[in-house]
Amino acid sequence: MTYVKTKIDLLIYLILVNSTIFSVLGQQKSPNFIFILTDDQPYGYMGCTGNPIVETPNLDLLANEGVLFDNAHVTSAICTPSRISILLSQYERKHAVNFNSGTSVSEEAWENSYPVIMKNAGYYTGWIGKNHAPVGNGGYQSGVMEKSFDYWYAGHGHLSFYPKDRHKIFHKAQSDTQNEIIAEGVIDFLDINKRKLEGAVHFLDSRPENKPFLLSINFNLPHGASTSTMKLKDTDDDIYKTLYRDVEIPLPQNYIAKKDIKTPKLPSDLYKVENRQTGYDYVDNPEDLKERYIRQLQAMTGIDRLIGHLVKKLKDLKLDDNTVLVFTSDHGLFMGEQGIGGKALCYEKTTHVPLLVVQPSLKNKNKGRRTNALVQTIDIAPTMLAMAGIEIPESFQGKDISNLIRGDKKEVREYVFTENLWSTQFGNPRCEAVQNKEWKYIRYYDNNTFPANKKIEIAKELGIDINKMLYKVNDRDIPIYRNFIESPLKGEQPVFEELYHLKNDPQELHNLIDEEEHKIVLKKLKEAWKAEIKNARGSGSHKVVRYTHDSQSEIKYKNIKK
Repeated sequence: MTYVKTKIDLLIYLILVNSTIFSVLGQQKSPNFIFILTDDQPYGYMGCTGNPIVETPNLDLLANEGVLFDNAHVTSAICTPSRISILLSQYERKHAVNFNSGTSVSEEAWENSYPVIMKNAGYYTGWIGKNHAPVGNGGYQSGVMEKSFDYWYAGHGHLSFYPKDRHKIFHKAQSDTQNEIIAEGVIDFLDINKRKLEGAVHFLDSRPENKPFLLSINFNLPHGASTSTMKLKDTDDDIYKTLYRDVEIPLPQNYIAKKDIKTPKLPSDLYKVENRQTGYDYVDNPEDLKERYIRQLQAMTGIDRLIGHLVKKLKDLKLDDNTVLVFTSDHGLFMGEQGIGGKALCYEKTTHVPLLVVQPSLKNKNKGRRTNALVQTIDIAPTMLAMAGIEIPESFQGKDISNLIRGDKKEVREYVFTENLWSTQFGNPRCEAVQNKEWKYIRYYDNNTFPANKKIEIAKELGIDINKMLYKVNDRDIPIYRNFIESPLKGEQPVFEELYHLKNDPQELHNLIDEEEHKIVLKKLKEAWKAEIKNARGSGSHKVVRYTHDSQSEIKYKNIKK
């Protein structure tokens, strides 16, 4: 009888202990996430990534608290496809949306974006700043993006340095400048006790305290479309008026002014500089370039100050111990290095970006760590889902890198694949690159696009709006873009190739493609390219909807008839 009683007591004891454990676990919240995306920020635009001029003390401090990936790359060095790649964790060859694609992300594909997945898993979601991802029928006008979030305080397309001038949603902000307006939205989202920010769309009255949250903060800085609109207004913060103007500004390493170019980096019939977008003409001479660089650094310091306010607010609200911060950029930017201005190429200057992750639960020995592991921005979505304990969908092409954040030495990939499918009248060639930690192979295809300068000439002659002439995409452009995707997979041969020994030549100055001693390396990289491009394309049809000038005109016509 004593034995039975003891056994029963033990059973009751175990039940109580287990109940207590499960109760405690049940009270533990899933981690919150704040994802921060800058615009046109190359790797070297922070103090912690080696910039000797810029003041980024808050980002540098985060680097000491988290993990800095020193070998992170985008998949496409152009705004829209890069941002969609992050959202869907797919290469552009898979999601098939760019400025020249004539398509937007279908609602079916959008259901497998990281914000929608996390919202469906119980997260309270917010989007602040810039949206450059067209989603649904009608693209930016569909309303799908806005309705996908519990909190929305953003504008589609470019914001300019003074967003009130372009977007009605920001009209009631107290500030006038972009960083500061975004900061108002961030505080409004985080602090449920603050005033409701007029203009912001709250689909719930306030952020629920008992739900984890996901906040995506998207800047349109230090992008030239915004820095070019800076006016040094009296109402601007001193950061944007005087900072760095008393500092000696050096020219970028390997800078060549346009008039001094003797041998172009790429063949002139491949990369047609004369048709480059006028927004990058500031690189043509040193004085204009230095002015734009100063503005970019000012914008970075403004972003850094916002990061400082964000971290303080998280601490004040006692959210810091359970909030993961992720910081990166959509791509880099050439500032006249080797005579090149702009992006949309597969060089390090355009594809290499900072990636910083701060996870409060990290052990102290892993904080402040830097890693040279090859990662890509498509890895961000699966990593956040893994940290949140959410199943990663099969549609994702990125890798979960949470093990690298925790200090595991096992790397997730041997090669990085990047691509440019934005081949338009602006002279950019189609290209693809595959690289490992030591070598990079780039291949280019015939560039026979009709030149922008010819279009501009005719537009001026006939009084046609130049922007409409240059940027309208029609239905007939869709098959051209699709051919860009598929033709290399069907045997289209490159017209120019490059091979760089990144270990010895990180600036990619010396093309070794014809060097006999590197033939074995080249063969291996070409085999890797073949495998990587097939992986990037994936299988099945593209989950997109038509989004062209023609489709928009049809929608307008139907609305008029109604």
